[in-house]
Amino acid sequence: MMAPGDILIRPSRPEDAEALRAILRDTFESTWRPQLTEAAAQAFLTEDRPEAYVHERGVWFWVAEVAGEVVGPVDWEGDFINALHVRSDHARQGVGARLMDHAEAGIAASGHAAARLETDTFNTRSQAFYAARGYREAGRYPDEEWNSGLTTVLLVKGLG
Repeated sequence: MMAPGDILIRPSRPEDAEALRAILRDTFESTWRPQLTEAAAQAFLTEDRPEAYVHERGVWFWVAEVAGEVVGPVDWEGDFINALHVRSDHARQGVGARLMDHAEAGIAASGHAAARLETDTFNTRSQAFYAARGYREAGRYPDEEWNSGLTTVLLVKGLG
């Protein structure tokens, strides 16, 4: 676990784009790809979803920087956390917690009483991370993003 001072949280900058795309590809390969149908995995790669996401939302990301390197982003809009990613070689070192602390503080400062996010049932590591932060399940529904028969879990945490 890194000391909190070793992790700088800052707004994303245009020059972070390649690092952000690389992080999204890394977490796709390490977390999502093993769970997807080959067709869904190929669609992700063919459509270059990291490029599209960073192009569309990257200006709104907050990033974690360690020793001058971007190692993870968080993206939220309103009370909903769209994405939290940590490069696999920095997982379980406090980066995700620092990014979530920042997102939750931003959501609360915007006047929202709760934060919402989604994960999938197969992703027990993320579910444990969010449960330890006080998130509770508020719903389950088919994951239509991946077209792989997965189930999405909606998690909610009161902020106060």
